[in-house]
Amino acid sequence: MKMARIISFCNQKGGVGKTTSAVNFAAYSAARGRKTLLVDFDPQGNATSAFFHDKNRLVRSVYDALVHEMDPFDIIKKTKLHNLDLLPSNSALAGATIELVAVKRREYRLLELLQKIEKRYDYIVIDLPPSLGLFLINALVASRYIIIPVQCEYYALEGLAELLRTFTLVSKNLKARNEILGVVLTMYDRTNGLHRAVAKEIKKKFPGYVFETVIPRNIKLAEAPSHTRSILHYAPYSHGAKAYQRFTDEVFELIEINHKNKKE
Repeated sequence: MKMARIISFCNQKGGVGKTTSAVNFAAYSAARGRKTLLVDFDPQGNATSAFFHDKNRLVRSVYDALVHEMDPFDIIKKTKLHNLDLLPSNSALAGATIELVAVKRREYRLLELLQKIEKRYDYIVIDLPPSLGLFLINALVASRYIIIPVQCEYYALEGLAELLRTFTLVSKNLKARNEILGVVLTMYDRTNGLHRAVAKEIKKKFPGYVFETVIPRNIKLAEAPSHTRSILHYAPYSHGAKAYQRFTDEVFELIEINHKNKKE
């Protein structure tokens, strides 16, 4: 039976390129011929804004599927990109953490939602808010793989250690069957001494868990969302686009190797 590879992009710190990474990985995944669903699981709705101008005009969002158990197929929207669908979000999702407090199995709501639709997709990509709350717990339970975007700055290691402790607790207490696929370094400036030092330290402390591809600081990556486009369609020959192309290939290779080893 076909099962989607579900990947969450998460970091409790904001401004690290998490949404940019999720959006552009999803776009390149679709371009590689994989039927892909991007799940915007952040009340800020930035991943939704990458494809639709006014997220607040949405009649339905992931909130309705999560809280009111509405059929997600009635909410999913097609994007302009072939093979890429979107489960959109907006500010309505912010109330879900309160509304789900008294709900049984609230940590499994996203898993149960995705189980209804995963047969239709090869990859499901989840973009998360910068927090360690209920949304992250739901994503860890629902996901098979975790990717952590990290900006090369002073507090990166401290935040990464805290996030890994959360993964351990969720895996132990909720029996989440996921694994950390890797850490991707973002907004990297090779001329910046601090960036080089932090990148070196992260690779030293987490050997084997840091992607070879490094995402550079790139103005085209910053501009693309304002044009409601991924970098693939906004500036396909930019340094940022080439980096996400290599990153997508690296993720695919790791997952395919993992899948092959599991079969054997």
